[in-house]
Amino acid sequence: MNIKNKTKQGFSLIELLVVLVILGLLGGVVGPKVMKYLGSSKSSAAKIQIEEFSAAMDLYQLEVGRYPNTLDALVNKPGDADRWNGPYLKKKKIPKDPWNNDYVYTFPGENLAFDLVSLGSDGVEGGEGENKDIVNWD
Repeated sequence: MNIKNKTKQGFSLIELLVVLVILGLLGGVVGPKVMKYLGSSKSSAAKIQIEEFSAAMDLYQLEVGRYPNTLDALVNKPGDADRWNGPYLKKKKIPKDPWNNDYVYTFPGENLAFDLVSLGSDGVEGGEGENKDIVNWD
């Protein structure tokens, strides 16, 4: 029987450091791009939610004869809405915006019959980029 001596081979410390440097460089280049798209996807989700709210508001207005005083009226019958046939949203509670903040609802609105606003990632009025307010009148 012929047995050959086999030596175990592994990675040297230099090879491991080179791989770690390459991964770090890739993370530095790709990471900001991913975060940019993540922020824009949350803004897109807020726009879609505002459109869904607007459609529910229009249905409420058609059935009740006016827009609701609060967003809660879309899922819970208010005492002064005799022709309420809700809930007008699929979920039984009012969802928060993608940054986990409450939507700001104003009736009557200053820009439309009602104003609906997500204050963006900072939760404060105004802003740029991810902090920009998302509204139903744009």
